[in-house]
Amino acid sequence: MNGNPVGWFEIYVQDMHRAKAFYERVFAVQLEHLDMPDLEIWTFPMQKDCYGAGGALIHMQGMPSGGGGVLVYFSCEDCALEAARVAGAGGRVEKEKFSIGQYGFICLVIDTEGNRIGLHSMR
Repeated sequence: MNGNPVGWFEIYVQDMHRAKAFYERVFAVQLEHLDMPDLEIWTFPMQKDCYGAGGALIHMQGMPSGGGGVLVYFSCEDCALEAARVAGAGGRVEKEKFSIGQYGFICLVIDTEGNRIGLHSMR
């Protein structure tokens, strides 16, 4: 395997309007619509040639949202800031910010679609 192991992520949603509003509010970003047949896709802001993976919210028939076996961590300056916006955006904080030693801090939250996501920061 050459390069980083993750090249893209997808977060499956049932109510795109609700999910898009949640992620835009929590991360203070605007998602961008991709025109694709038979799929509704809104991508997170991406920068080519930068560290990390791009990804999107996806509404696809037959792909339910909710607690699956994959956990996506979003990089944050201070994960407590994003976690503080979760409830107001319609989600809930499952585990408040805690230390993972020399690797920084994480929070675990549940979005409006029942998906668990991680927030990670070094401070």
